[in-house]
Amino acid sequence: MDLFGTAGIRGAAQTDVTPSLALAAGRAAAEDGATFVVGRDGRETGPALAAAVEAGLESGGADVYRLGAVPTPTLAYASRGRRGIMVTASHNPPADNGLKFFVDGTEYDRDAERRVESRVLSDPSPVEWDEWGDSYRMDVLEAYRTAVVEYVKTSFGDCEGLRVAVDCGNGMASHATPQVLRELGAEIVALNANVDGHFPGRESKPTAESLEALRTFVADGEFDLGIGHDGDADRIVVIDSSGDVVHEDTVLAILAKRYTAQASEPSPVVVTTPNASGRIDEAVEAAGGSVERVRLGALHEGIADASAGEGTVVFAAEPWKHTHTRFGPWIDGVASAAVLGALVADRGIEPLREPITERPYRKHNVDCPDEDKSGAMSLLESRLPEQFPEATATTDHGVRLAFDDGSWVLVRPSGTEPYLRLYAESESVDALVDDVAAVVRSAVAEAD
Repeated sequence: MDLFGTAGIRGAAQTDVTPSLALAAGRAAAEDGATFVVGRDGRETGPALAAAVEAGLESGGADVYRLGAVPTPTLAYASRGRRGIMVTASHNPPADNGLKFFVDGTEYDRDAERRVESRVLSDPSPVEWDEWGDSYRMDVLEAYRTAVVEYVKTSFGDCEGLRVAVDCGNGMASHATPQVLRELGAEIVALNANVDGHFPGRESKPTAESLEALRTFVADGEFDLGIGHDGDADRIVVIDSSGDVVHEDTVLAILAKRYTAQASEPSPVVVTTPNASGRIDEAVEAAGGSVERVRLGALHEGIADASAGEGTVVFAAEPWKHTHTRFGPWIDGVASAAVLGALVADRGIEPLREPITERPYRKHNVDCPDEDKSGAMSLLESRLPEQFPEATATTDHGVRLAFDDGSWVLVRPSGTEPYLRLYAESESVDALVDDVAAVVRSAVAEAD
């Protein structure tokens, strides 16, 4: 039984993430601590699943503070000094839902997730009737928004004079990003800013295609910036004044460079993932820092590992998802919107992009049945370095080849679909992907 994926438990609410599972997961988690905060996003199945989680926690002996519908970063903020469970499927379709676990603002690591999973399998009974926990209502949203505003004002300045269009995607950003940016002095036009679990305005996942209406709106208006969020406001997509999507790795590089440059620590570190661009390394190293990589969905683990070394983690991110470590250890799309707003208000988006080298970037999938992924990846650990001896190969998170000219390619198994995923960046990206994909297909055929 594999309950946890790369970002908590997630799946169809009718068949996978059911109230019975939520009840069992809540009771299993209750063994971890005495007090939990519970929040949910705006999905139709959220109230029932949150109630089931709360029942599980209380029957397991834990007290529960109910936050209601909030962004995931707000739940994480409220979990400081205690534990928390967020009922959300993030950017997934409306029929899905999920559970994400936190302790002191940080997502559960793999060991903690395995403990919960093991307890769910053992199906623990409720504690004695007179040891059940109590539940309380907690309002934290205003405190969270105020904390974001104060953090950004202190560290980056305000957004005076900035005109921003924010597409909240009928998600929880509706309760946070427009309000925070207005408080920072920006002029805001909010789109799809009513919370609706059917996501009628657009699909929950913000992409160049799903944000087409926002892009057109920004291009036709006099906006400095456009921002798109997913259902729970941990993701962010940035649109420039022409209506074009700013590449997610360029956004990451801009933020990483700024955090590194203003760090007071002697050895600033930025944590990112293997599929993130080499432009991040270039920007961070130019500012006097270093980059460390961790598996997808595990920024919190990478922060912990890097912090145990000699450096200080000043920023952590994977494409679309950022952790502002000085503010908190959680992924926070609302804070990202506010920080970027302050930076753009100060300098404009193009001066921020100009120093970042943007090579052509491409993603490609190779069909591979789940049962063949391990065998194929084992073959590729030796074959790809043999086929590309001029590259430096690493195998910590898939197989990553780095070339002297800044080009790179990563091959890793998908955690959710029957593919091996290729990510590549190069001035000759199509040729590089074609050459690597041929080796990958051969390995998959042999592993069959």
